[in-house]
Amino acid sequence: MKITTLLENTSCRADVVHAHGLSQYVETKTHKILFDMGPGPAVLDNARALGVDLALVDTAVLSHAHDDHSGGLAPFLSVNKTARVYLSRAAMGDYYAMGKNGVPEFIGMPEEVRPFEDRLTLTGDALTIDDTLRLFSDIKTADYRSHANDKLKEKQGEDYPMDEFRHEQNLLIYEDGKAVLLAGCSHRGIVNILRRAEELLGRSPDAVFAGFHLYSPGTGETEPRELVEAVGRELLARELTVYYTGHCTGQDAFAILKEQLGDRLHYMTGGSTVEI
Repeated sequence: MKITTLLENTSCRADVVHAHGLSQYVETKTHKILFDMGPGPAVLDNARALGVDLALVDTAVLSHAHDDHSGGLAPFLSVNKTARVYLSRAAMGDYYAMGKNGVPEFIGMPEEVRPFEDRLTLTGDALTIDDTLRLFSDIKTADYRSHANDKLKEKQGEDYPMDEFRHEQNLLIYEDGKAVLLAGCSHRGIVNILRRAEELLGRSPDAVFAGFHLYSPGTGETEPRELVEAVGRELLARELTVYYTGHCTGQDAFAILKEQLGDRLHYMTGGSTVEI
């Protein structure tokens, strides 16, 4: 299979726009998949620059509701008339980030998605799309929690409790004996998500593409080195797994993980393509 990062915080090509967000395109023998759509219509321009025809995508997956991943959903649906979009039923909620002035700022799915609701398939804890694609969100452990989650809230009535990320889901792709995990931002912890993926697979995935959420874009602060290294040790223990990360991992955390994982860790910059 071939995985192309359509949009990320960085870019390796002058004709590929970079922005805070994430979008990836996956080609398998049986599917053309869009996993997340970035923060807005730039994903359309980047796809054209990379020779990707988004009109031919047959399956789209939204990892979670935050607008740096969902902002490009309506633009995508405006050019693609046939793909089904899979998102958690909880993604329709009201999600906020606490701003520097302490005022909550809406970061949920844009209203522009509403006219396309008939194209959306709302998922629960797990969904097997076919024998090559499986979605899951039933994460069973809660270790190595990122403090960058502290400013992320879900509005309930007049209150803003902590976001529990019920709207976050992950995708497993199987092909030719290989298994690849795509996990968006990994708000519930990449280690916890990996553990559940391993339960479903009966082994570790061959490759992981995900942001690890080890820094806060609002404050620019990276998680403590002790936490980053603890996550790195867990990733290192999966001896046959290769990791591709970026976006909410942060450059400082990436550098720490690179020290631990060496050539088993790669940066998934915008415009890059990997074949598994």
